[in-house]
Amino acid sequence: MPTATSKAVHEQRRLQGEVLELRTKMNSTSSQDQFARWAKLRRQHDKALAEYEKISFSVNASRTSFDSSFTVARWFSTNGLRIFLQFWYAKQALFWIPQGWVPGYVEWLLAFPRAPKGSVSIQMWGLACASIVPLVTAVVFAVYSQFTQRSKQSNVMAAAAVNPPVLSATSDMKEDT
Repeated sequence: MPTATSKAVHEQRRLQGEVLELRTKMNSTSSQDQFARWAKLRRQHDKALAEYEKISFSVNASRTSFDSSFTVARWFSTNGLRIFLQFWYAKQALFWIPQGWVPGYVEWLLAFPRAPKGSVSIQMWGLACASIVPLVTAVVFAVYSQFTQRSKQSNVMAAAAVNPPVLSATSDMKEDT
């Protein structure tokens, strides 16, 4: 994408390569025998390194800004939406329970905090869903792992039946000594 940040990232990568190349040349040049060449490389290296650090600071600042903006947007799209819906529909029934199915104190608890008695509030429904989803997920993973372990065991048993282990006489003799 042709944005200022992408241009800065490309410039950062270019400068990083330049700094590494200058450092390699500087390390391969003797500072005692070829001092003038080494000093020139050192000045170029220091200049390129300063530019690289400046651009790296800029890139890291925009990366941090993007990360924090994305985190806030993600929070508002998940938790913020849930909190808004619970506030907006607090006094409305999500659905009604047929009369006489549960005792009165259970009706009150299901309608907690502000829904009409005999109904299920959005808060209680959200709590029930938040409790059930992890349980169902755990059951699905447990069943999946059981099936994969059984298939691995049957593959190992089939391979053992086709290629039984062979014991040689020399291996038996080595064990006896």
